[in-house]
Amino acid sequence: MKKFWSFIFAVVVSFIPGIIGVFFTPHGDSHIWYESLSKSVLTPAGWVFSVAWTILYLLLGIALFLIINNKTTRIDKSKSYWLFFGQMVLNALWSIIFFGMHMPALGLLALIMLIVVSIFMERAFRPISKAAAYLVWPYIIWMCFATYLNATIMFLN
Repeated sequence: MKKFWSFIFAVVVSFIPGIIGVFFTPHGDSHIWYESLSKSVLTPAGWVFSVAWTILYLLLGIALFLIINNKTTRIDKSKSYWLFFGQMVLNALWSIIFFGMHMPALGLLALIMLIVVSIFMERAFRPISKAAAYLVWPYIIWMCFATYLNATIMFLN
């Protein structure tokens, strides 16, 4: 039962940036602003973002669960937890900067920092749980794609 609650905790925690981001994603004035921007031809439909983020947050939650519940390692997990927290903050911050403040250039900087922190997080996860480290890679790849989309918006507008 303890592992069940640990899993629920890890998944819920991993969705916090998404929950924060919902308050800043396109609706009202932000929607008008976002729709008026010139975007990459590779920009997916809105529903794709919802599905992708749901999957990515779930994968991060599972990765966090694997780190929390790995009892066989003698490695200190505090670095992994701090890096996980750091990527969560940067993830939420990007939504605030890009959609809330309408600042694509600063959003691009936040994404680059997010990629760097996520790579460090993957490296910190690896000695504790290789499976957890592998689960971070789809997130990093999506962040690279998001960086491309953000940079395209910045350069076209």
